[in-house]
Amino acid sequence: MRKIFVWIWLAFVPAAAAREADLPEEQTPEWKAGVASAVITPSTALPMAGYAGRKEPAEGAEQELFAKALAVEDRDGRRIVFLTMDLIGVIERLRTAVAEQVEQRCQLPPHALLMNASHTHCGPAYGRDEAKDYFDSLTQTLVELVGRSLDGLQPATLSYAHARCGFAMNRRTPTPTGYRNHPNPDGPVDHTVPVLRVARSDGGLCAVMFGYSCHNTTMGFLKWLGDYAGYAQEYVEQDHAGVTAMFLMGCSADQNPYPRSQLEYAQKHGRSLATAVEAALEVGQRTPLHQRTVRGPLRSVMETVALESSVADRPDYLYPVQVVRLGNDLAVIALGSEVVVDYALRLKRELAKPGGPAIWVAGYSNDYRDYIASRRVLEEGGYEADCCAWKPDLEERIISKVHELYQRLEP
Repeated sequence: MRKIFVWIWLAFVPAAAAREADLPEEQTPEWKAGVASAVITPSTALPMAGYAGRKEPAEGAEQELFAKALAVEDRDGRRIVFLTMDLIGVIERLRTAVAEQVEQRCQLPPHALLMNASHTHCGPAYGRDEAKDYFDSLTQTLVELVGRSLDGLQPATLSYAHARCGFAMNRRTPTPTGYRNHPNPDGPVDHTVPVLRVARSDGGLCAVMFGYSCHNTTMGFLKWLGDYAGYAQEYVEQDHAGVTAMFLMGCSADQNPYPRSQLEYAQKHGRSLATAVEAALEVGQRTPLHQRTVRGPLRSVMETVALESSVADRPDYLYPVQVVRLGNDLAVIALGSEVVVDYALRLKRELAKPGGPAIWVAGYSNDYRDYIASRRVLEEGGYEADCCAWKPDLEERIISKVHELYQRLEP
């Protein structure tokens, strides 16, 4: 494990903190935020995750892998930490170990910790027995990362906007013999690039969290790589000195980057996504018109819903659903495992209302186990449906749980 990089936005001045505590509520900062970053590139040869055909360990790094934490606190002291990682997924064992230690050390309840993996296929298979030392070190790094982001909380302002990026394409093509894994320009996609802008109290940009719905599978070689998401974060940070860029993976189970299989395409896709982030930030515009100021209060909830397999004697999957609501301006819905794009499209269609919060749907959050097909995909068949046999009510169970939790957080 490499060293941890932590950036705290403003020097902590005890006298200033005391004065802030004495301010009336209407004059206290709407938000505090803190961010921390750590390199999590394995320092030893380990097997790679994502493609079963790769039997050899990685042969070094093309690009560093990162974990990053963004802590946000409202004026009433309610907190959320977004923890993003250049990993294949958040396996249950990692989620449990990190959440338990974070609750003990930082008094942050599990529902206030959102863990999201970029789903890079050029990261370590960290759940294997031979990766135990890396797993243990990774766990401690993530726990420390959360703590450092909370320790760095300072007055901040938040705003939300979105743009679009077009390299993701549906990978389910109908043929006379069924659905094939092949680029389908007519299939459903979600090209939205949601962007949360975090600024210091003086207005200077200090963190950007953005998302996209597309597999991180441009490359499948034997080197560590964050893929297009890694390059997008790298480019945003290069273009904005001192800013930490974080990627929150969307609902990407049936979405691939095209073209692919050459490193230059991962870089080009990363530049396309970084450019979309710039567009959402309205860089170069004298008077921004699309920055939606995000206000409190902050509320979060996470529960599980039982998903039933169509295979006899297979136990139910206690599937995690998390909702984070920032006032009436932004709601982040985090779904576990590999979720097809239908979920994001449906939830935004059903929950987004005039005057209500923007809806941001993330997959690959808090657990990583199976493909989560929609009813449509289950009926059509194909890879995303056939690898995990679910009962047809799968989609309705998940959507109903999201609606239940979302309504619970209504002001």
